[in-house]
Amino acid sequence: MEFDSDLYRTAVRQLDAVALGLKLDPDIHERLRVPRRALVVSIPTLMDDGSTRVFIGYRVHHNTTLGPTKGGLRYHPDVNLGEVTALAMLMSWKCALMGLPYGGAKGGVRCNPSAMSPRELERMTRRFTTEIILMIGPDLDIPAPDLGTDEQTMAWIMDTYSMTQGKSVPGVVTGKPLIVGGSAGRRDATGRGIVYALYQAARHLRFDLKGTRAAIQGFGNVGSVVARLLWREGCQVVAVSDAKGGVHNGKGLDIRELAGHVRETGSVAGFRDAEPLTNPELLELDCDLLIPAAVGGQLTEANADRIKARVVAEGANGPTTPEADAILADRKIAVIPDILANAGGVVVSYFEWVQGLQFYFWRESEINTRLQEVITRAFNQVWGLAQRDGTTLRTAALMLGVSRIAEGKRVRGLYP
Repeated sequence: MEFDSDLYRTAVRQLDAVALGLKLDPDIHERLRVPRRALVVSIPTLMDDGSTRVFIGYRVHHNTTLGPTKGGLRYHPDVNLGEVTALAMLMSWKCALMGLPYGGAKGGVRCNPSAMSPRELERMTRRFTTEIILMIGPDLDIPAPDLGTDEQTMAWIMDTYSMTQGKSVPGVVTGKPLIVGGSAGRRDATGRGIVYALYQAARHLRFDLKGTRAAIQGFGNVGSVVARLLWREGCQVVAVSDAKGGVHNGKGLDIRELAGHVRETGSVAGFRDAEPLTNPELLELDCDLLIPAAVGGQLTEANADRIKARVVAEGANGPTTPEADAILADRKIAVIPDILANAGGVVVSYFEWVQGLQFYFWRESEINTRLQEVITRAFNQVWGLAQRDGTTLRTAALMLGVSRIAEGKRVRGLYP
């Protein structure tokens, strides 16, 4: 199949299991297993040395039943059609679970952004935008930052799109800089949403976040925010890591000083008053909270029986394989699934989109309050269903997301 990849097979397996439990209409189930549309483009880009290099890019719309599609755009050497399709599917369930009027989308370019200059990245981004321009728009598909992209990337996309329309169109992307229509609170939204989900997990599982020991894999835009907010809550953040390595201190790291170290050196590695450790070692530390916030496929059948955390909150997309999921469930380790734990980003992206369409912008305190309301409501719905049916939080979250889209398809019918 065109979309074949490990992540896509995992996403379809999850859907198939949920469809069985929901007794989903077979015709609707079949429609949900494949994306509505997918585009593959070549992106000829002028490099700084005067040569032209052709990159491959993707944009996939999984589902448009509940509204326009929404999803991130990643720049990474391993981007492929199967991965992007799987992530678009997960975005569909995530948006439906959060009650947002969106379907799921995802995009990406196979490249190594760290090896490219800002001018090369700008030229590639603008050409990519031009190639997918028929697939995006404020009422069609709204990209956002993801792995390897940021506010600047979104500004380039918005500007390129706006030039073709003869006017400024802030609603075409989210995650933009504030000066061109971005939203207060968007940068911290994913990490903040994870912490709001942990508030609810602590309430239901009857423990206090203050004094708990947390290990965080990834210290980028998500992991660093989680670390800072948990540290402010009185948690002991005992370990963090990034692509270059990790650091551990059983008495807790000073996150403010660690953030300064990262600004100076570009990595958490080498931070004073801490011992070095690898990413695999971090996952198996003795801790209360484990937040994999880097890349997918980190908790597997090979290491799931050595995970010591009480709660796993998935900051990354797809960090836990189905085999690991089953092992963690048997061991009574609560896993807050990615479509619930890391949904803060798309929730505040929705807020940004609404603000952009209205040209009326909200205060950050108002945005954070609304974000907490949405995450809290969704978490409690998932928790209630999981308790009622005796399922995992992932199964309950998927059941809610899939059932809402399925009901939308049933009501709308099939054209023609």
